[in-house]
Amino acid sequence: MCYPAKGRYTTFAAKINKIVFAACFFLSACENYGDHSGEVIAVVGSCEALGSWSHQKAVTLHPDGNDGNTWTTTVTVPKGVESKYRYFKGFILEPKSAGDPCQVIVNVWETHQQPRTMSPTGPHQTIDDGQFGTHNGVNCVDSGWLTCQTEIRLRLHFSKKSPVSITKKKFKKSRFRIKLTLEGFEEEIDEDEDELSPTCLHRMTTTLEKTTTLGISMISANSYKSRHSQPECGYGLGPSQWTEYSIHTMYPDNLELTFEFFEEDMSEHVVQGDAHPGYVGTACLLSSSFSENGMDIGVATLPIMARNSRQTIGKVRVDYLVIRPIQSFQCDMSSSFTKYWKKRSTLHVGHRGAGSTHAAKHQRIRENTIASFKSAAMHGAAYVEFDVHLSKDAVPIVYHDLTCCISTKKKHDKTSLEPVEVPVKDLTFDQLQLLKLVHATAVKENDHKDLLDDEDEIDEHQPFPSLSQIFQAIPEHVGFNIELKWICQMKDGSWDGNLSSYFNMNKYLDIILSCVLQKGGKRRIVFSCFDPDICTMVRQKQNKYPILFLTQGISEKYPDMMDIRCQTTQIAISFAQSENILGISAHAEELLKNLSYIGDAQSKGLVVFSWGDDNNEHEIRNKLREQGIDGLIYDSICEEQGEQPNVFQVVEQHTLQEVITEETLKSASCSCYSIPCSMAPCIGSKSCSGSGESDSGLSSS
Repeated sequence: MCYPAKGRYTTFAAKINKIVFAACFFLSACENYGDHSGEVIAVVGSCEALGSWSHQKAVTLHPDGNDGNTWTTTVTVPKGVESKYRYFKGFILEPKSAGDPCQVIVNVWETHQQPRTMSPTGPHQTIDDGQFGTHNGVNCVDSGWLTCQTEIRLRLHFSKKSPVSITKKKFKKSRFRIKLTLEGFEEEIDEDEDELSPTCLHRMTTTLEKTTTLGISMISANSYKSRHSQPECGYGLGPSQWTEYSIHTMYPDNLELTFEFFEEDMSEHVVQGDAHPGYVGTACLLSSSFSENGMDIGVATLPIMARNSRQTIGKVRVDYLVIRPIQSFQCDMSSSFTKYWKKRSTLHVGHRGAGSTHAAKHQRIRENTIASFKSAAMHGAAYVEFDVHLSKDAVPIVYHDLTCCISTKKKHDKTSLEPVEVPVKDLTFDQLQLLKLVHATAVKENDHKDLLDDEDEIDEHQPFPSLSQIFQAIPEHVGFNIELKWICQMKDGSWDGNLSSYFNMNKYLDIILSCVLQKGGKRRIVFSCFDPDICTMVRQKQNKYPILFLTQGISEKYPDMMDIRCQTTQIAISFAQSENILGISAHAEELLKNLSYIGDAQSKGLVVFSWGDDNNEHEIRNKLREQGIDGLIYDSICEEQGEQPNVFQVVEQHTLQEVITEETLKSASCSCYSIPCSMAPCIGSKSCSGSGESDSGLSSS
């Protein structure tokens, strides 16, 4: 987020054809971003000398002077050529093997929409870059993403039942505080080696101590506390509270973790973090157990051992989530929109393109198809919303339901069709292209009106387009609201699509995120998901696109969710704040009962979208628009609006007209100007270099 600048500025030295970076960092400013032992300042930029935006090729600065606040380096850059650049703070580590690039951990980095620039013209150049994070009087920084390190999340909560179960009578009525400690790491010795060499062991220990961090965060319906250090005796648990420990480490499979339990005196009012209660026992966890069972998400039940007798006094149920960096893809540092949103009038978002096939009264364009997205785009949709998941052979495909209904012909009856429900994940991409479908909802309601003659449809009307095909077919001025499809568990224990197991979450996201990052171009893209863990992982795995937490809140239309983070709009707001994501996409049903939620979330720096059948009513959309909602997702966009350019095209056309007018005044010899055809409503617009802050920037909406 952005704040007014404070503090002093620095001075750059100069040499012939060289720019000397000398960024000054004063302790009062640095403390805001949490200094770590061994942390360095580095610069990365658009030219080759500055790494071409690659964090692995960034140039490290060095402390200049005794105070440690001023950092400098010398870099040879092209003369007379503008270079863009940013600073970041982090760790530069040895490569995994000889010939590999250094491993770089980015702790915090500058994320201004317009980065710093320099264009050396003479043999002597002086540049004053001020404080880290401050550019043009605005402070704008963000935490880093997972580049080479892994994050482990351990959670204690009451979604199903109390996470702590005590069997010892002595402690039956006791209440406990819990603290997680990092004991060290397991020494894994290769079969070919008798023991780790002293040099290797020292390097592992040093890296572990330098780069492994442990913090705790807590959320409830009305409050949150983001990642911070624990008090000496930890915190107590509460039935409406979600407690989460996070560990960042380079050695995710070698950690020894211990939960320490402290007894609280229940006869007195409990104030979390106050005087030390009695130390009762411990529960130990080895992170290697996560990789051994092959799961990056799951539950571990640990025995609680008494402090003195070492007897079992109970057990603790720990949810775990392992977030790994994207494989085979490196994010660059040229731009970031994870927390950027340009406030404007409410945006129209086409639900599944031109609307849900089954829900719409007169809709004859199949949902989630290229034809549907193009139709919504022609009718002024700023974004089109669609669902993405994977086929059996790991192709990102666009389809709403977790299951599809195949219409099969009976042996002795060629006229009637029998629908069979099959999980989408069990069919390859090629198999999906051959299917004759009926919507799963229609099958449940015994309604076959939705059965279309696929054989007569042209390609753009066919279901199951790949995500790559959507990127290629839809004009770039149309934004994508990509819902990441994942299974959710209901409070009654049932699962979406009756699927209790799904893909490996890391591999699933790596495939989809890599596709989007490679093909996104200048398109505005916002992810969304009903699963809070997916939201967390998208935030941590990449540094470019934002995500909204989809929430149904308290609903009479849908069953309650098991996860307490999903149960109300209020706790969804707390979750979004705690994870530092863009915002929420809330169910219109609950928003209409509590319109104040919109302003409350926005006052906390969050963006608010709305989804749901209620949004198909014009009067309801007006009511939400009056509350200043940022985006409305609805089905009837083609019925409500005639063919027209979307808001981004209109703004860009106005910007171009202003540039044309300005150029006309400057050059009387120019007799006429014409708007390029790329600005026409039916064609994807290009970014306008004439604007100070391009309105066509990724998700700058």
